[in-house]
Amino acid sequence: MAGLLTRGLLLAALSLPCLGLTPPAQVSPPQQQPLSLGHNSSDAGLPPDLPVALRVFSIDYQHVQAPFEIVLWIMLASLAKLGFHWSGRVPAVVPESCLLIMVGLMVGGVIYGVRHSAPPTLSADAFFLFLLPPIVLDAGYFLPGRLFFENLGTILWYAVLGTLWNVLGIGLSLYGVCRLAGESLGDVSLLHCLLFGSLIAAVDPVAVLSVFQEIHVNEQLHILVFGESLLNDALFESFLRLPAVSGVDVLLGGCQVVLVGLGGLFVGLFFGLLAALTSRFTSRAQVIAPLFVFLYSYLSYLTSEMLHLSGIMA
Repeated sequence: MAGLLTRGLLLAALSLPCLGLTPPAQVSPPQQQPLSLGHNSSDAGLPPDLPVALRVFSIDYQHVQAPFEIVLWIMLASLAKLGFHWSGRVPAVVPESCLLIMVGLMVGGVIYGVRHSAPPTLSADAFFLFLLPPIVLDAGYFLPGRLFFENLGTILWYAVLGTLWNVLGIGLSLYGVCRLAGESLGDVSLLHCLLFGSLIAAVDPVAVLSVFQEIHVNEQLHILVFGESLLNDALFESFLRLPAVSGVDVLLGGCQVVLVGLGGLFVGLFFGLLAALTSRFTSRAQVIAPLFVFLYSYLSYLTSEMLHLSGIMA
């Protein structure tokens, strides 16, 4: 959800730009002295008894750059959401998710225009290990349980058979097109086509659910779309780890779909029971009760990812 700077780079950035000094063109001291805050790089060759002026005010942006920019991004998104709900006519014309996308595009364009280079990109590990777990926890914690279990059969039809049908249909159709294209797409294997099919079929309709919530759509339709997007995660996890596609791999892939989905479910049940058992003893320290909810949920997600199971199911 930020790069790490080494201590040497941080001290160098503090000692030169913040003090307004320029380093000498070529400096080759026999033994480099460690830099300290409040001293410039030219102090190394001065006598130790020479007094150094104390800086009353200085700027240390590099020290707080990563969390500062993250907080600014979150603040900007929150202000955009606040303005969206106070704008009156805008919600009837533009969905909230589309507005946030446009705000992100405008800010990214400003950053690119000022820096003339692409901004830092979000790594996959940072997204799946830090940003996705709280989103999934929020969705699962406020899940309408009664409607979900009443429509569990229909949701499983959509999530398992419907998604599998889409994966095979998209993957095999794309593989046939690649075979007909000749040499230009001849190197695209069946595994690549199935991976693309699983990626396209197992999507998370965040924008659709956001629109459903804004227009107060039928609860049954909302829970069907939400439940299908929550349970179809196991399919992509299974196809993603297939080394090759053969007759045996198809059978093993089907078994892995069941293992990834049910394994994540049982991991979630295990940590859920631990959370329920632990929360029974928090009557005298209720301030830490919400902490157990976050910790056990995050441990459930991390354990499933460690075992190559579905963290979203957990």
